[in-house]
Amino acid sequence: MIDYLVIGHITADLTPSGTLVGGTVAYSGRTAQVLGCKTAVLSSADAAYDWQQAMPDIQVQAVPAEHTSTFENIYTAKGRRQIIHSVAAPITKADVPSDWRRAAIVHLGPLTNEVDPEMIDLFSNSLVGLTPQGWLRRWDEGGVVYARAWAAAEWILPQAAAVILSYEDLLDDAMLEQYRQWSKLLVMTEGVRGCTVFLDDEIRQIPAPSVNQVEPTGAGDIFAAAFLYRLYQTDGNPWEAARFANKIASRSVTQTGLEAKLEAIKRVIT
Repeated sequence: MIDYLVIGHITADLTPSGTLVGGTVAYSGRTAQVLGCKTAVLSSADAAYDWQQAMPDIQVQAVPAEHTSTFENIYTAKGRRQIIHSVAAPITKADVPSDWRRAAIVHLGPLTNEVDPEMIDLFSNSLVGLTPQGWLRRWDEGGVVYARAWAAAEWILPQAAAVILSYEDLLDDAMLEQYRQWSKLLVMTEGVRGCTVFLDDEIRQIPAPSVNQVEPTGAGDIFAAAFLYRLYQTDGNPWEAARFANKIASRSVTQTGLEAKLEAIKRVIT
């Protein structure tokens, strides 16, 4: 039985210190593993990709591709600027192993519009969480990423137990209000401010612990894994899940690189 299944592209992140492993499946999958989950990943990358090194002791189903999705994140005073240099293969319903379709928690985490949204129909017995950023972005000829409307949101969002997104993913306040109405539970992450949780008519802003932020890449994916884990563990308490996820994600931004972030998370939970 899989405790936590995450689906989306693993990435090669170009940074000033070199190329690092990134993507929702890496940050969320490894975080779930650290939290004690038996974790599985469905992804796509260059056929020669070293999954064992990137995902030690995690079950991986890989869709072969000519390229690994490659991102460059540039942080400025006005926010994050993202550039996509290459994209791996699409991931479809047919790529999901039959024995993974009963995973306790399923996290659909597209980055480049690679995940077929109809995949959500496969997981009727799972707690399904969405981080829809990859369905909410496109990029120009130079690879510069920009936000856009998502036509399928109206019928996909209501099927998820939780939708987690960043304020950076939204076009405007009207989009937030519409997504709030379509979602059973919506969580908007807000960086150092923590997150805002929308459940029915209740809205709560949950502050994050104050830390010395060094490198925020992956914090949203780490938050999502911790939130879904705690939501499942508490039989659906979003407020406790948000507090727990804030604590985990805040600790992660004090370090650079996935492995260092995971070590910091371990110190929080032990």
